[in-house]
Amino acid sequence: MKHRISALALIGLCLLIAQAVPASARPLRIVTSFPPSMIELYRTAFRAARPDIEVEFVQRKTTAAVALITGGERIYAYLFWASAPDAFELLTLEGRLAPLAPRDTGTPPVVAGYPVNDPAGLYLGFALSGYGVVWNEAYLERHRLGVPQRWRDLTAPVYHGHVGLSSPSRSGTTHLMVEALLQSQGWDEGWAVWRQVGGNLATVTARSFGVAAGVSRGRFGVGITIDFLARPGELDAGPVRFSFPDQKVFTPASIALLKDAVNREAANAFVDFLLSVPGQRLLLDPRIDRQPIRPEFYAEGATVGPNPFAQNDEAATWSFDAGRSAQRYELINILFDELITFPLSDATDIWRTVYEVEAALLPAPHTEAAREVTRARALLRQMPFDETEATRLAAGVKLVRVPRGLPAAPEQAALTARIQRWAAANLAEARAAAETARRLLVEDGRLPALRAGRGTP
Repeated sequence: MKHRISALALIGLCLLIAQAVPASARPLRIVTSFPPSMIELYRTAFRAARPDIEVEFVQRKTTAAVALITGGERIYAYLFWASAPDAFELLTLEGRLAPLAPRDTGTPPVVAGYPVNDPAGLYLGFALSGYGVVWNEAYLERHRLGVPQRWRDLTAPVYHGHVGLSSPSRSGTTHLMVEALLQSQGWDEGWAVWRQVGGNLATVTARSFGVAAGVSRGRFGVGITIDFLARPGELDAGPVRFSFPDQKVFTPASIALLKDAVNREAANAFVDFLLSVPGQRLLLDPRIDRQPIRPEFYAEGATVGPNPFAQNDEAATWSFDAGRSAQRYELINILFDELITFPLSDATDIWRTVYEVEAALLPAPHTEAAREVTRARALLRQMPFDETEATRLAAGVKLVRVPRGLPAAPEQAALTARIQRWAAANLAEARAAAETARRLLVEDGRLPALRAGRGTP
């Protein structure tokens, strides 16, 4: 009679075998969110430079990669390699990273207001990415729209219904842009900008790459995205362009040594290669198309786009705080979704009325209508709590990303419900004020009455 080995016994046997393998004999396992095209280029180049080190990549989306590292299962990974700085801060808060010595790359400590390396020495920047706007040339010409030159331009009434953005809860790159504006402009003013940009949105895309794709297909004319997601050659149609607004926002993609890494010599060899001149030159390959961290490539004119090392004066008044960003990561996501993503239709409708009333008031004043529309605008700038309380809530309530269909922990559910109630009341009051202002102008003969149930003249 043949004996069957149970699944549990088989797993135990595999773990014993794995533990018996010397650390030096195990592959250098790297958890990364980068695409296979980039991974393969680095795998081939590193193999040529260090044929004695076998490399194994575990490719996951950023959120899934962080969950994999912080989960209960031991995966014997040595390095974490990704774009989103928040992910590195989350791993820092979880105690999953080990100190990593900086390399001499000639890079200044801060670029455009953002620290290149972790001040605590737990992760190192290896590439830079810039945020900007992707736009459809034919679409803008058809709608007689200009190219936004500053982030605030996207709050202008002319862009109502013409802007696309992904949700920060679904996109690490969008989350970073949202947080950067909150830190550079301040909590109150930053959220006021995002709420009005939200009022101009045509849609909130499910994924980061959906912004450039939507612009390419003419679903909307302008999108906020990051440079490496806006390559016209990879889009469905054109003409699509990408440009940087006057206020430049650059962030580093980084690499970190995981706390449980046993073969640190091999891990450090990969980091050395990544930050070396040959490793940095790989970033210029069209299949990767990222900006190096080493200033010499910009001096040589080898890169396309603005020189991030020439932007420091613009960002002299602020510096990105990655630790603060990580602490309130999920709170920002919840606020954005409950105030902008989920009530998108209501918010854009209210802003349409506000714009219509304000345009009708330009030729001549109307005291009551002006008062009501001003009140509507003020309401649409508000937030359910200030930054001090946001900091307290983020520190006091453990907020996590909850998969769809699963319940949140009671404290998180209660906080989310509080924000939902506030958002519903805020939008209802803003709508009432805007519609009152419009009704006054209808009675004054300046605006046509709306058709019942249609919301249009």
